[in-house]
Amino acid sequence: MSGAFSPTPPVKTHTSRPPSDVAIAPMLIFWMHSGPLPVAVCALIVSIFPVIANTLAGLLSTDPALEAKVRDVTGLYLNPPDKAVVLCVDEKPQTQALERKAPVLPLRPGNPEKRSHDYIRHGTTSLFAALEAATGKVTGACYPQHRHEEFLQFLKQIAKAYPRVPLHIVCDNYGTHNHPDVRAWLARHPRITLHFTPTSGSWLNMVERFFHDLTQNRLRRGVFRDLEELIMAIGTYIDRHNESPKPFIWTARAADILEKVKRARRTLNKRQSA
Repeated sequence: MSGAFSPTPPVKTHTSRPPSDVAIAPMLIFWMHSGPLPVAVCALIVSIFPVIANTLAGLLSTDPALEAKVRDVTGLYLNPPDKAVVLCVDEKPQTQALERKAPVLPLRPGNPEKRSHDYIRHGTTSLFAALEAATGKVTGACYPQHRHEEFLQFLKQIAKAYPRVPLHIVCDNYGTHNHPDVRAWLARHPRITLHFTPTSGSWLNMVERFFHDLTQNRLRRGVFRDLEELIMAIGTYIDRHNESPKPFIWTARAADILEKVKRARRTLNKRQSA
């Protein structure tokens, strides 16, 4: 075998893009568009492609009710029921109260922000949050655990915050959401209806976007000397968010989502059989 594999070099410009059918890691794409590939890199591509394929396969939902659930949830976002409230509910479990052993050095001209790699762990909390789809308002509570008891307690908090109005709650298929005690409570409160996202489909729940913002804006660079300080920080962030909430605007139609899922599954099956 020769020392390098030399495909026909593409014409590279500052607007060049990799082929649309490439499904490998970005660094490997960079190597492929930077000239001849060493044998070692070719061997690496061959060895890790099954891992990449398996990872992509794990991202595709195998839920037999995928289509029905996608249409149900997106229908709530695009055409919400009249005189009803749509809430996106989920947990952010095991949020850690971390205290850095050295102060965070801020960003300066010519120098990036620097943080120590080691920290003191002061425990964890589980955040339950409900995002009102129409307004962006968030209702939240922190609990030591995230069992069905805590979920049921949070449902009661939501019911109290939105009295005498039908509630449609989007949540995932976590086992606590289907616990017999939860189902029994819902049967006694018919104005509250749960709508489940497909398995491996938490991206359909808009509260995940709020969790992302909370992590990026407050938690990731935070220093928390005890668990109470972390809980207070989360509560303060939610309060400030609710002073001027902005809703996340959902635009994707169910038909478009399902077509992309089908296309991704066809591409993955084709590459796995190649």
